[in-house]
Amino acid sequence: MEFYEAVDKRRTIRDFVSEEIPQAVVERIIAAAMKAPTNDHMRDWHFIVIRDKETVAKLLDIIPKGISDEDMEQLLKDWNLNDSEQQSAYRNAVPKQHKMLMDASVVVIPLLKQKTDILHPESISHLNGFASIWCSIENLFLAATAEGYGCNLRIPLGIEDKYAKKVLGFPNEYFMPCFIGIGKPQENAPAIKQKDIDVKERIHLNKW
Repeated sequence: MEFYEAVDKRRTIRDFVSEEIPQAVVERIIAAAMKAPTNDHMRDWHFIVIRDKETVAKLLDIIPKGISDEDMEQLLKDWNLNDSEQQSAYRNAVPKQHKMLMDASVVVIPLLKQKTDILHPESISHLNGFASIWCSIENLFLAATAEGYGCNLRIPLGIEDKYAKKVLGFPNEYFMPCFIGIGKPQENAPAIKQKDIDVKERIHLNKW
């Protein structure tokens, strides 16, 4: 797949068919993630790739399996989500947080070596390592798209990261930024409408 086509087709997918992803493909996707820029040149990243459904089920046991209509409306209100397209995206995403990972062919947990307190940085430069892993994650998404697969992610809430560490046994000095699900998209998977942005209105030449 040509690069700009992969960028255009890269979407968050939460509805998958049951289809195994060959290990060689998973390794190519992770290899692409490892080619992202890094703040200290060391690329001290690791990726836990989970195929075993019992392990996935245990890992996701802490994630709610759905949300009531009343709670969904309260969430939209609490998070000040007033745009109709934004609301539509959240109405699709929030109820599927458990299922989208459970139905994925593989769940990937990216990890970075935590050298500073990411949640309480002394300066913005202390977030360089955290920023780098997200460059890596976007490479992973683009590579999966180029391979014909789709991805989704969930940012850990509450103690989900601590629970994941207990289930998966990764070292204390590593930080988990998200859960990632990868799989073959359903043919009728909902296409969430993206905001139409005129790039010319977002480009400022020389100054704002």
